[in-house]
Amino acid sequence: NGVGIDHFGFLEDGTFKQRYLVNNEHWDQKGGPILFYTGNEGDITWFCNNTGFMWDVAEELGAMLVFAEHRYYGESLPFGQDSYSDAKHLNYLTSEQALADFSVLIRELKRTVLGAQKSPVIAIGGSYGGMLSAWLRMKYPNVVVGALAASAPIWQFPDMVPCGDFYKIVTQDFARSGLNCDVNIRRSWKAIDNITATDDGLQWLSGEFSLCSPLKKTDLDGFKAWLQETWVNLAMVDYPYEANFLQPLPRWPIQVVCKHLGFDPSVVSDYQLLGGISEAARVYYNYTGNCPCLNTSSTATGNLGFIGWYYQACTEMVMPLCTDGIQDMFEPQDWNFQAFSDECHSLFGVRPRADWADTVYGGLDIASHSNIIFSNGGLDPWSSGGVTRNISDSVVAIVIPDGAHHLDLRYNNEYDPHTVLSARVLEVKYFKLWITQARKLQIPG
Repeated sequence: NGVGIDHFGFLEDGTFKQRYLVNNEHWDQKGGPILFYTGNEGDITWFCNNTGFMWDVAEELGAMLVFAEHRYYGESLPFGQDSYSDAKHLNYLTSEQALADFSVLIRELKRTVLGAQKSPVIAIGGSYGGMLSAWLRMKYPNVVVGALAASAPIWQFPDMVPCGDFYKIVTQDFARSGLNCDVNIRRSWKAIDNITATDDGLQWLSGEFSLCSPLKKTDLDGFKAWLQETWVNLAMVDYPYEANFLQPLPRWPIQVVCKHLGFDPSVVSDYQLLGGISEAARVYYNYTGNCPCLNTSSTATGNLGFIGWYYQACTEMVMPLCTDGIQDMFEPQDWNFQAFSDECHSLFGVRPRADWADTVYGGLDIASHSNIIFSNGGLDPWSSGGVTRNISDSVVAIVIPDGAHHLDLRYNNEYDPHTVLSARVLEVKYFKLWITQARKLQIPG
């Protein structure tokens, strides 16, 4: 029968098929808990494969695992191929609709799966999925007994945290990973301007970076944005072991990148510097060595739904980011809401609501909630918008100093720093507490 396309109105009464993955290999069928991954902006199978923590703890908890796909991503398309065709069809892509989908799905599973009726459900998610798991507990405390929100930037909204903190953390990651590494990246922007002032220089740069299509003068902003996003993505996935989250990468990839950027800033030439930058970029884009050329129009991965997320950013998920070039290694760029709003309007015919997340999810004021763990990595730039201090006895923060983006949700690994191992132990301890609490509160009958 499918999920309703619009949970909050009655005119659009269509339904769609929502994809979800279930594993009950270790599930205790007499009411064992359900660990429910609140899917984010992409194909659910990818998040399922990158959330090893749930697989690692399933046996100990006797848990069923459920990974639910977010509407409009992967195969869960409310209007099939037309889902992205225009603003009318995109209208039902909101976090509130997604949370309602998850609640409906959980209730349906409990109704139809033998032995699950009394199963306590714990929401788990990372990044935007972590925001959703926290919000699911806030909005539907009757459906989930608690939530683990890993690397969830629920405060990265207007007037909640300084817009420059995100890029400060990116810069610190590079500063601590090699001598002069951040200094040389900061200098690279001017070097790009200097060299591309001539046609020969443009041609040299295209060759030096093995770009799939040669740079034109008009492409320079795009080229710089591509490099900037590369450094950001490296900060997110600076894991202590070889991993393939956004790209196949070596262990501690930023240290490997910084080996190419150790120049003495007082004597390095622009050409030398950009030679190093191109080697550094290859660590991210061509670690496997089988990339014939670099494509500046793609940065991350095919598993994330860029258009969908862009639409969400253009409506509810307004996340201000800015740089000053002093406390960070980027060219100064202010946060300009009006310009952003105009861009959204020209792309999708919609305008963002800057304060909506504050209104609908409580902003900084979340002390009235319970049973939520916010975990953040000290290396992860998104921790700038995360909850990194305890709010109450049961809305708690776990900080993993040497962790990047939701390291705690990944499989246990021999190279894991002890801080992430103890974070996972603590998370499971809270899960057990919530499950016990839920069992005590259960209405007999």
